[in-house]
Amino acid sequence: MPRLYGFEDMAYRRLREPEAAALRQAASRRLEEQSYPAITDWMNAEGHRTTRGGVWRPAALANVLDHPAIAGLTEDENGELVSSGGPQIITPEEFLAIRALRPSNDPANDRAEQREYLLTGGASVCGLCTKWLDASPSGSGSRGYRCTPSTRQHPGGCGKVRINADLLETYVAEHVLAELAKPEVHALLEAARDQVLVEVEQLRKDIQAARAQQKELGEDYARREISKESFKTADRELSKSIRDAEVRVRILEQVKNAPLGGVPDLVRWWKHAPLRSKKGLVMLMLEQVVVYPAASRGSRTVDSDRVALHWRSWTQVPA
Repeated sequence: MPRLYGFEDMAYRRLREPEAAALRQAASRRLEEQSYPAITDWMNAEGHRTTRGGVWRPAALANVLDHPAIAGLTEDENGELVSSGGPQIITPEEFLAIRALRPSNDPANDRAEQREYLLTGGASVCGLCTKWLDASPSGSGSRGYRCTPSTRQHPGGCGKVRINADLLETYVAEHVLAELAKPEVHALLEAARDQVLVEVEQLRKDIQAARAQQKELGEDYARREISKESFKTADRELSKSIRDAEVRVRILEQVKNAPLGGVPDLVRWWKHAPLRSKKGLVMLMLEQVVVYPAASRGSRTVDSDRVALHWRSWTQVPA
């Protein structure tokens, strides 16, 4: 059995970085809804080959991007995705988003839709350590968010915050829709969207600058001006900053999908709106959602003591 592309070993504990980098780019293209034939054409043109040394085919790439290990996940005995503790080539939310792009006639697509999350990609953070909350289904299969604890392979957060996704998303939606119902807030939406898109452009510039730094770093290492350890440490930090910024760009760009007018009943619209439009509105209204630990184990209370909503600063700030 051939090894999984992107990994050195069959246990999915060590990355083969050149392959992992190519796979991240392939995942980014898929998240932009490029077709698998188009992505494999690009990979083959760039000289990337499968683990057997062959050219890429759409089905082969689709199988790799559908493997939970690339996101540091595994399936438990009930078929639910859980953290494997292994390294991540892409984030769990990116993996779930790629699965959600499966053709609608794929029976597994039903499960992917159930795993859609409103507040990933930095939209929600841990109130204790400020790390991003990740999509994390519970053992019973219900959707959830949690602060992923650190491992040797994947530095993370404190691991002390977990919250039911349905309860959190309902709480956030109620407050966002209440603000949108205010005429003075609704009048500012178009200007607010422009402000967010300016932030997106700055992130793109930051990504370009980080990639330029990576190139310079590689040249310094090739000239033996820095040690291998220094090179690996700096390159790893730059790669993480690039990945985080790319995720943030994809999330913030969704403000373009926010309906700025022509929706007389936002509450009714919200119930049936596509996820990308909901995310667009949330990103337009909120900088971040900060989640703190529950007051007691098993508590399902979600209120202002547990969740802090950080509103975006516009010409006027929502009350």
